[in-house]
Amino acid sequence: MTGQPFPVEAGHIMVFARAIGDESPAYEDFAPPTFTMASAHYDPEYHLRPKPGQEWFGSGAGPGTMPEGGGGLHAEQHFEYHRPVRAGETLYAHTVPGRRWEKQGRTGRLLFSERITEYRDAGGEKVVTALTVAVVPEGPATRKDS
Repeated sequence: MTGQPFPVEAGHIMVFARAIGDESPAYEDFAPPTFTMASAHYDPEYHLRPKPGQEWFGSGAGPGTMPEGGGGLHAEQHFEYHRPVRAGETLYAHTVPGRRWEKQGRTGRLLFSERITEYRDAGGEKVVTALTVAVVPEGPATRKDS
């Protein structure tokens, strides 16, 4: 199977469920909704991950600049579940670009883009399809101090 491997570990599911405030006993065997977003922790090239020795845009100290390919602001997230995600399996994530479009906003042009990530099991069967929509406002954001 190709794609970024994502081991679905029971302990990882437990920590995720606690973080979202839902400790349902069902999560001993199956992952909560949105759990596949945690696959980014296993991707060494994930664009939001801080890298040692490199300036990180997301410190929160200033407005920050999204690195190339970062996609701007998170606008939407959709999940299609083909079956439940089970503890103990390994999923393989493969991401491809989706549609692109633009709209005119109150302060200028807004550029939208989709990323589609398919999570498949070791047999190649689809488990989850995630659609992420990002928006980039044309031109830099300005900061006004009060």
